[in-house]
Amino acid sequence: MAVHAHPDDESSKGAATYAYYVDRGAEVMVVSCTGGERGDILNEGLELRAWGDRDMPGLRRVEMAAAQAAVGFEHRWLGYADSGLPENDEPLPANAFAAIDPTLSVRPLVHLIREQKPQVLLTYDEKGGYPHPDHIRCHDISVLAYELAADPSYAPELGAAWQVSKLYYDRIFSSQRMRAIHDLLVETDPENPLIQSFTEMKRWMDETPYLATTQVPAGAFFGARDNALRAHASQVAPDSAFFFWPNELQQQAWPFEDYQLIDSKVPLPTAGEGEFENDLFAGIDDDGWSSK
Repeated sequence: MAVHAHPDDESSKGAATYAYYVDRGAEVMVVSCTGGERGDILNEGLELRAWGDRDMPGLRRVEMAAAQAAVGFEHRWLGYADSGLPENDEPLPANAFAAIDPTLSVRPLVHLIREQKPQVLLTYDEKGGYPHPDHIRCHDISVLAYELAADPSYAPELGAAWQVSKLYYDRIFSSQRMRAIHDLLVETDPENPLIQSFTEMKRWMDETPYLATTQVPAGAFFGARDNALRAHASQVAPDSAFFFWPNELQQQAWPFEDYQLIDSKVPLPTAGEGEFENDLFAGIDDDGWSSK
């Protein structure tokens, strides 16, 4: 089960992983905490612009259904309203997701976990991946639900207690990944104009700790990821930076999607220095496993 803040987040942060596990016969469930109602149209050439201007919530539901079809995961809406991205210390909109006490907003996620019984839970770190209030709140309720869903004394009306075996944070975007792709391009095609463009992407050039413990070999499914991204046409333009690097180059330089293991309730194989897990289900009994 992967918990995301808005529709389109699942496509930019994990879609190749989901396609990889679906291809292996797993059940994969994506949870969208909000409907993305306050999102702006980020694609000036959007064919359905009039629809988006009139009914952004409706358009984003249709886009989400198309992304779901592109990858093959199951999907649930948690039902909260998008908080938007307030500026200049503006207050959050009333009843927006990030404005609700997480001890309340966690309840439907606990119910879903107890109903679906996932073995692995994926979410964002405490910074939300980037400091959007809905991403941070997504982290808050995901980690809280991981704990509360397993507590039989907590809200028995939400279903029988269920212990998720492993909790991971998304670490897909890293300067290390981008640098590996850049370095391969310099080595194989030093005159490529993309090299100059890379130097202008300053935020990817900052050295940051590489926190991943797990590299899912999902490179063969980067195309499915891109199809899911394109399905969110109001948010992802054809010339988006998401499509900056050719997939063939990415598959050579960094054919993984990266995650950080935060907690495990199952024993893990001993890894040598510099070794990574290559399976989110490492340590979990293979008898009837499913990824949700």
